[in-house]
Formats: sequence, C-alpha cells, structure tokens
Amino acid sequence: MKYMLMIYAAADQQVNCTVEDWMAYEKEMRDAGVLVSGHSLADLVTATTVQVGPDGKRTVTDGPFAETREVLGGYDVIDVPDLDAALEWAAKCPGSRDGGAVVVRPIAEFDF
Repeated sequence: MKYMLMIYAAADQQVNCTVEDWMAYEKEMRDAGVLVSGHSLADLVTATTVQVGPDGKRTVTDGPFAETREVLGGYDVIDVPDLDAALEWAAKCPGSRDGGAVVVRPIAEFDF
C-alpha cells in the first residue's frame, strides 16, 4: 500500500539534522525498496497561494497565509505492506525530530 509522508517543521524551527542525515534516510528507503518518490520543497518565501471563491474568481497571493505555524518542507511516497510499516519509516525520518512532525496518509488509488 502506498503512503505519503508529509514532513512538517514549525515555521520558526531550527532543524538539527544534516544533509547527510537526509541522504542516509533516503538511501535506507531506496535500499529497502520502499521509496516511490520524494522531494524537498523550496524555501517558504517562494510559495504562492491560489484560492477560487464561490463566484469563480481566482485570487493569487504571494507566500503562505500569515497564520502559518507549520511549514511543509517536503514529502516522500513509500510503498509498504501496512500502516505500521509506514509509521516505522515516519519515525526514522530526520524531519520527525526536534519538534518536527511527519503526517502519514494513505494514497487513494482510483480506477478510471
């Protein structure tokens, strides 16, 4: 079953992991054959938010909402047997340390 691991940090958080930590984690997932895809995201200041109102009018805003307390820093999609295995990989993620969080969600697959 495929799961998305969404890696969050507090907007003001200093992350205490290194590039080497991330590279080792990705290598471990690749070696285990569970990594489907994954990317880290560019700096939050590069974000653009799009909203469409009930009238169909599109509003585009630079950056995220001012109320943002958490930042989505990246994601991984993994293919593992079950939720317990996905939670194990989430716990190994460097982004789960020091106040960070990894949200685990199953991927919904539809037959079209």
